[in-house]
Amino acid sequence: MSSSASLQSIVDEIVAAMAAETERGKVATYIPGLACVSPAHFGMAVITADGALAAGGDATMPFSIQSVSKVFALTMALGKVGDQLWQRVGREPSGNAFNSIVQLEVEHGIPRNPFINAGALVVADVNLSGHMPRESIGELIRFIRFLADDETIVVDDAVARGEAETGYRNIALANYMRAFGNIHNAVELVLGCYFHQCAIAMSCVQLARAGRFLMLDGRQPEGGCVISPRRARRINALMLTCGHYDASGDFAFRIGIPGKSGVGGGILAVVPGKASIAVWSPGLNESGNSHLGTLALERLAQATGWSVFSARA
Repeated sequence: MSSSASLQSIVDEIVAAMAAETERGKVATYIPGLACVSPAHFGMAVITADGALAAGGDATMPFSIQSVSKVFALTMALGKVGDQLWQRVGREPSGNAFNSIVQLEVEHGIPRNPFINAGALVVADVNLSGHMPRESIGELIRFIRFLADDETIVVDDAVARGEAETGYRNIALANYMRAFGNIHNAVELVLGCYFHQCAIAMSCVQLARAGRFLMLDGRQPEGGCVISPRRARRINALMLTCGHYDASGDFAFRIGIPGKSGVGGGILAVVPGKASIAVWSPGLNESGNSHLGTLALERLAQATGWSVFSARA
């Protein structure tokens, strides 16, 4: 983009267009803390490589980031065990729903990728090893606060309790993988870490700030190294191919930007070298991704030329 003013005008136009949309998707009613969130909300924040911020709508309102947290948990797990992680988790799109148990039996308890629930549970198991659950989730929160440069980010305890009370599919997934030997810690401790991880609350502005290191080849804007450029590229690749569950191919086709969605309605998207983007609208499409968030990112990609497949990017 030529200027922050023109980017802000694009964001303003998208926010106005989303406000006029009548089809807004359906909120995730199976998690009590999400069932009461109004689908009228929409927020968007874009932070460019030179530090400019363009934001609009409900961009400063915290929401439950849910599976978007898997990006940060994966980054931590790779820092702990490196490429050994890929012996326990695959790197392929699943083609099934995010909470499916179908593939685990035929693939001997090895989840397809770290962004479906089964894979994220293995990642949580890695991050838990050698820690008590409170220490593990505290480590993740401190990491996200560091990335966002914001000490106010917290876990929504009410959402975490609701997930623990209703997360029967995740309980089944964890126990099934434990039977295959791919969960090493006590199942209830791993689940506790996972439920609290998903219940982290952030705004679009905070989330876009936390994603900057993936925009900048693994560096913070101030110059500190978070991860290697090679690892940043690989995480972005996984976000592009696996970040939207069984709709990941369609998201790449329509938008062409690495992204990770969550059933709270948030999406973190990264244009390498260009921008870190967060959108939020709690109404979901049939694949469990934000309906308006996906539309907004498609409009942004069209207006800016930001696509990993575009020469304009």
